[in-house]
Amino acid sequence: MAVLDIVAVCWFFLLWIGYTLFAKKKARAVSCLSYELRRKRNDWMQKMLLRDNKMADVGLISTLERNVTFFASSTLLILAGLLTAMASAEKLSLMLSNLVPWASYSESAVQLKLLLLTFIFVFAFFQFTWSLRQYGFCGVLIGAAPDGRGMSSEDQLLYANRASKVIDQAGHSFNYGLRAIYFSLSALTWFIDPLLFMAASVVVMLVMKHREFHSKVLKALQEC
Repeated sequence: MAVLDIVAVCWFFLLWIGYTLFAKKKARAVSCLSYELRRKRNDWMQKMLLRDNKMADVGLISTLERNVTFFASSTLLILAGLLTAMASAEKLSLMLSNLVPWASYSESAVQLKLLLLTFIFVFAFFQFTWSLRQYGFCGVLIGAAPDGRGMSSEDQLLYANRASKVIDQAGHSFNYGLRAIYFSLSALTWFIDPLLFMAASVVVMLVMKHREFHSKVLKALQEC
């Protein structure tokens, strides 16, 4: 790879990891989607303890599981396509040379770029499957939940907080997987130009920051 390509890859990982750490730290100090959803999950678990029939809560967990399952299965299909493309890197390099005539593409360079995408989607798959397992743990906690009406308010808050924390961790793992998919879209631009790759990474990061900290959905959650 050229020096500019190496710089672009380092810039990509710097933005990806840096934004993840920034969002995690910022969520503890300011209101954002993660912070507001954490409050709503805690309220959900407190109300769950006071319900006789918890089928609605189990149904909600099942819906969340189906959403994660869709992304996990889609990630596997994308990985299969990427591995197939790596076996046809020579044909892909010829196609890219025709589409982008000002750039030169070698077979090894195309394979390296596909390898980056493969790494991203492998990471996303692990996050989605871990999120899926954690939602399964949440279902167990709901099934094992005691009758809140026979508990003290302190015990209710303690159980609800612990159960909502498990759901919160499942949501975080799902977010990490989605974040990987978002950044994979910027990695596609590396096939065109490394400078465009760097710019696209910044754009993706700004879009995620806006949705996390300044979106209309966040304002609606704050008002609920």
